This record gives sequence, structure tokens and C-alpha cells, in this order.
Amino acid sequence: MTDQVLIFDTTLRDGEQSPGATMSHDEKLEIAEMLDEMGVDIIEAGFPIASEGDFNAVSEIAKLSKNAQICGLSRANFKDIDRCWEAVKHSKRPRIHTFIGTSPLHRAIPNLDMDQMAERIHDCVTHARNLCDNVQWSSMDATRTEWDFLKRTVDIAIKAGATTINIPDTVGYTEPVESADLIKRLIAEVDRADEVIFSTHCHNDLGMATANSLAAVQGGARQIECTINGLGERAGNTALEEVVMAMKVRKDVMPFRTGVDTTKIMNISRRVATVSGFNVQFNKAIVGKNAFAHESGIHQDGMLKNRETFEVMRPEDVGLSGTSLPLGKHSGRAALRDKLEKLGYEMGDNELKDVFVRFKDLADRKKEVFDDDLIALIRQNDTEDDRLKLKDLTVICGMNGPQKATMVLEVDGEDHTTQATGDGPVDATFNAVKALFDHTARLQLYQVHAVTEGTDAQATVSVRMEEDGRIATGQSADTDTVVASAKAYINALNRLIVKREKTAPGSDTAGIKYTDAGE
Repeated sequence: MTDQVLIFDTTLRDGEQSPGATMSHDEKLEIAEMLDEMGVDIIEAGFPIASEGDFNAVSEIAKLSKNAQICGLSRANFKDIDRCWEAVKHSKRPRIHTFIGTSPLHRAIPNLDMDQMAERIHDCVTHARNLCDNVQWSSMDATRTEWDFLKRTVDIAIKAGATTINIPDTVGYTEPVESADLIKRLIAEVDRADEVIFSTHCHNDLGMATANSLAAVQGGARQIECTINGLGERAGNTALEEVVMAMKVRKDVMPFRTGVDTTKIMNISRRVATVSGFNVQFNKAIVGKNAFAHESGIHQDGMLKNRETFEVMRPEDVGLSGTSLPLGKHSGRAALRDKLEKLGYEMGDNELKDVFVRFKDLADRKKEVFDDDLIALIRQNDTEDDRLKLKDLTVICGMNGPQKATMVLEVDGEDHTTQATGDGPVDATFNAVKALFDHTARLQLYQVHAVTEGTDAQATVSVRMEEDGRIATGQSADTDTVVASAKAYINALNRLIVKREKTAPGSDTAGIKYTDAGE
């Protein structure tokens, strides 16, 4: 038995059956070209009888394909099969795929008894084989079909000329041991089983599609039907990226070969997600945003020392540039130092310790800390020698003004409290500062910029103030825009104090007025 496993991609047929995932004609052609380039063996391009649009797409894909076999799906009747052939016949390697439901539940729909269904299978496969020498037959709901009848229908399909026998787990009902055993028994007990390729098509209703497909391969199947991102009916199908990477990584237990270029996986995954409208869940294997991302400090430290400690495959193997170490509240010093060095900041242990404390404080308030967040943290003005320091701020705001700010401001080491109102929370805050530190400086610029995405974004506030020809700027970043505004405003005032001292030492004290709330 060959170790080559054929990859049969049905993204453009079964994948498109996901409610809301319909693709345009041009989008289907684009995805087909990408599948062809990445080395997929068979592309099931659509269901030609379903619509004129589907027929045209399958026909065009058949004409344009350079390497892959192009397959169309048809039900068990001559009209479907003829229409399918008209669409795929332009391919260099056409395939007709015809199917019928063989389980008791599915036999009841057309109201066929076993003998009538057996006769239809024989007639339809024979008709398809007279048109095309590459015919696939599928026993829909095979895993819930009586063993004797399944064996009988497979035997009939082979003798009628089918070259590929597909055994679908249509409703994701089976589990891996059963999947492997079913293929083994068919190969062992059906006449001429060695003359055909057995295929597996698994749905993910119970979350076992990939496991069932790989078990079927170990049982003797040599074709896996799958889709990009696992797209498909209900919970989806076996994901192409999962089976090919599993075979690549676990050659010790799955010594099989595929012709798929895995470095193209991420590119096509993202494109399929875009055209189908189905975003890939972050924690999805191989192609999810978090598949190669590590936030835990323990994991990040291990990855920095040896990536194999927490990754069983290389991100480059699927088309990514590398591993991601997103920073969050679980991150440690090693990851922070590594990120800062990549951003161009070399720090000693004591300086890193200080930044790490501020980083942790920010990370407790944000889901993820981005590069721009770190830069904003580092660029915050050093306040150790500042005369004015914000100790506490509470703001009450809403539709019914005026807005009120209650502030505790440290001046020369002593805390002072006041309340002030204003036209908005920022105006009230600035008025509170002025109540505690009387000055004649004019606000020339007030600018807010959200440096990262999301409603929990860290805001960077820039303030420029002028007093007697002296100009000072202040900047601060915080997830609370009003707090960032207060800190930036106070930073600017501290810079003005420094400039006063340089111009006329001691003159800064004349403008200070301490006012406690209630006085």
C-alpha cells in the first residue's frame, strides 16, 4: 500500500455550504488557483447542477487548473451526472463524484429499499464511468449504515467502475477507533478493494473530524476530504491545515506523504476567511491568531531559550514570519526585556525593574500591551524630582453638567485636596489643578491620541503651555483619558517650574497657592 495520501479539497463545494459563506465567481476562481498552486491533489470545485453560477465556476476552474484534478459533485441520477461531466470535462484530469445516502434514515427519503438502492448505485456509477475514467462514489452517512449493506454497496460501486470509494462520517457521529476499523474491514472484506483508493470525509459535529480522518488513513484510507479552515456544513469539516501538518509533525506514527506546500497555508487560510466571511477563531489549531502566540511568562521564557519547549512545529512551515510573544498581565521580565531590545531600548536591571512595575500596572488594565503602549510608557516624563505630583483624581461627568473633579495633588511633598467644576471632565480637571497651583500659563495645545486599538486603548495626551514667553510641553499615557490629561497638564507645569528657576531662581514659589477643599 502506497504511503501517498491524496488531499481532496472541498472548500469550494462543502465549504461554501456553510450558511452565509457563498463566494462570488471570481472569488472561487481565485481560491481554486491558490489551491492548485499549493499542491492540492483534487479540487472539488462545486455542484454543477445546483445553479448556473456553480456550473460556470466549475467549468472555468476546470479550464484554468494546471495540476490538480477538478471534480464536480452529482446526486445519484443521470441528469446530475451529465451536467457534472459537462462542467469538468475541460480539465486535464476531470473527476465525477456521485453519491447517495445509504443509512436507514437516508434510504427512507427517496423511499428505496436495499435492492432498489443497490440497483441505482450500479446504474449511476456505470453511467459516470462511461463518461469519465475517474469516478468517485460516496456512501453518504456511511458510519450509520448497516455493515452488511455498506459492504454490499461498496462492492457494487467498485464493480461498476468507481476508482475512489469515499466513506463519509456525514454527521460527525463516529470516533477514531471506529473510523480506522471501518476502513480496515472494507479493505479486508470487499472484493477488488486493492484496486481502488478509499477516502474519508469527516464532519466536526463532536470535534473529532481531524482525528477521525487521520485514524482512517492509519486504517488504510489514502485520500482525505477536507476544507481550508475546516469550513463546511454545521460545525464544519476536517481542516486541511490540521491533517497535513499532523502528518508532517508526527511522521513517527504517521509516515505518510502529501504534495501540499505547507508554507502557503496561512496565506490561503486568511484569504478564505475574507471571501467566506467566516473569521478564524483565535485559538484554532495551525491558523488561529494564537496558534503561535505565547503570553504566559513561563512559556515566553522557555520560548526565548528554546522554541521547541512550547512549539511542536515552526511558524515558518505554515507561512508565518515567526512566533509572537504578546505582552499581557501574565508576561514576565524576560519577554519584556526581549521586546524592549527589539524596539531599540537597552536597559539595566534597575531600570528594567522600574519599567516592569509600570508595565504590570498597565497590563492589569488592558487585555494586551502593544509596542506603542510600551513606547508610551518609556517616554513618560520622569517625575521623581517634580514638585507637583498627581496623587488621586475622581471625576463626575454626564449629560447634566457642570462636571466635577476632586483632586489630591502633592506639592513639595505635601498632599492638598480641592474640588472644581468645568465644561466637561477635562476642563474640570484642569480647573482643579489651577485651584491648587495658581498660574498664568495659557494652554496652547491639547491633543489626545489612542496609541492602540480597542475600547481599552491607552490614550496618549499631549499638552503645550506658554507663560511669559516660556513654552513647556507635557505628555502622559493612560487607559483613562482624563487621568492621562491631568498627568500631561501637570507635567507641563513642572517643566515650566524648571524653566522659571533657570530664568530667575526662586521666582517659581511666588505663584504657588495651596488650597484644601473646604477652605
